[in-house]
Amino acid sequence: MSVRALLADPGLGVKLDLIAGEAGLDRIIESTRIQKSGLALVGHFHGITSSRIQIFGQTELSFLHTLDVEDRAKKLRDLFARDLCCVIITRDARAEGESSAEAGFPAVPELVAAAEASGTPLLRSADRSSVTITALHALLDDRLAPRVRMHGVLVDVFGVGVLLTGPSAIGKSECALDLVMRGHRLIADDVVECDFRPPGMVFGMAAHLLRHHLEVRGLGILNVKDLFGVTAIRERKRIDVLIKLVEWSKDVEYDRLGLEDRYHTILGVKVRELVIPVRPGRDMSTILEVAARNELLKNAGHHAAREFFGNLEGALLSGKGRDR
Repeated sequence: MSVRALLADPGLGVKLDLIAGEAGLDRIIESTRIQKSGLALVGHFHGITSSRIQIFGQTELSFLHTLDVEDRAKKLRDLFARDLCCVIITRDARAEGESSAEAGFPAVPELVAAAEASGTPLLRSADRSSVTITALHALLDDRLAPRVRMHGVLVDVFGVGVLLTGPSAIGKSECALDLVMRGHRLIADDVVECDFRPPGMVFGMAAHLLRHHLEVRGLGILNVKDLFGVTAIRERKRIDVLIKLVEWSKDVEYDRLGLEDRYHTILGVKVRELVIPVRPGRDMSTILEVAARNELLKNAGHHAAREFFGNLEGALLSGKGRDR
């Protein structure tokens, strides 16, 4: 995102004011992480990334005040010559009990001059470094998160995010409607907007225009929130398991044991995958509910298939021992 967009973003939890460098407001922020620029002020530029927001807090500002004017100006020119996306001064030096307006900010004219000369946006936060960095991380994690759009239906079943995929007309939306009727919650139908969240999670939500809506052939477009109330919908949910619905075929051997876990990769994150065949007479909603409950058991460390075969193997071995 651009620095201009950052300043205008309503989701930013701190107030930022532009001090200098208006010419660079269209510079791009590409990293979700923030850098403290203390070492760069002593000439150590290793690791300084121009696409990361640089923070000047109490430590950096107090160091600048220990330098003479010429040395301070040179160090700041060297730093700002690296095409930084922007620099933010935070209010760490506020006296106890003083408001931001009362305390003011340490005056560093050379900082403003270096920002103007290089066209680097210099911003000021009325909050402390820790508060400012936390707010920036929260916003950038959301705005710069890797994203992908998937065709499917996302439902919250017993707190498990179940992403239903499969060919058109396989019955994904009908399954979702039945699950909503059973008290579960719809997140998205047809188009699922997926985004990555550290340390290794993928969340899904509906496209803005499709939010709360479900398409059922023969009925048309339904508003689930209006039909069933707010308890039937959810805005976003972590994707815990992907269930691929396929047409039943007698020529295909489907997994009947469940010993080996399969995974589908979304945005670099491995999500457990199940392939469930669809045929007339199968109660798909019950099967999906059981799949969600089984996922909860696996997350708790209980793998039913492996435990069963472990017990079976133990029984067979003990039986052989008795025969001998």
